[in-house]
Amino acid sequence: MNLSEHRYTLDLEWTGNRGDGTASYRGYGRDHIIRAPGLPDLPGTADPTFHGDRDRWNPEQLLLAALAQCHMLSYLHVAVRNGIRVLAYEDSPEGLLRLNRDGSGEFTSAALRPRVTIDGGAGPAAVELASGPMHAEANRLCFIARSVNFPVEHRPQTLTGAGMPFGHGRHG
Repeated sequence: MNLSEHRYTLDLEWTGNRGDGTASYRGYGRDHIIRAPGLPDLPGTADPTFHGDRDRWNPEQLLLAALAQCHMLSYLHVAVRNGIRVLAYEDSPEGLLRLNRDGSGEFTSAALRPRVTIDGGAGPAAVELASGPMHAEANRLCFIARSVNFPVEHRPQTLTGAGMPFGHGRHG
């Protein structure tokens, strides 16, 4: 077994056949189910702009979620390595997708907005480290951010346990 390689699998089933398959563009549903052993099913669809269901996850949301989730997990790892105690972490990421005239499209950027609360006893040097360099290191380590071909910007806000903001800016 090669410990430097990890393989991921899942099952995807299109459930949007309304009887005539893809006989017409508006005649089929975009609904599908994403499955993996031991996990709850994830209901998927297209973005509502492309005739998807607003009550299901679309691939664009899932890509943005994967970026934010990966950054958070990498950041928490970096915090431990640097002796910074993170008490809370929230994010409200945003991605920008451009549609092309030929019907294709691509993400052109993503912005993560992590709001991190660290131990209230952290000094100014720790707050500065948590506000910038640790986000840059997390981005460098994040498997998903390293895999996309568009910039992932970071606009962090760092608070102490008392809820006082110490710094925010753009990193990435």
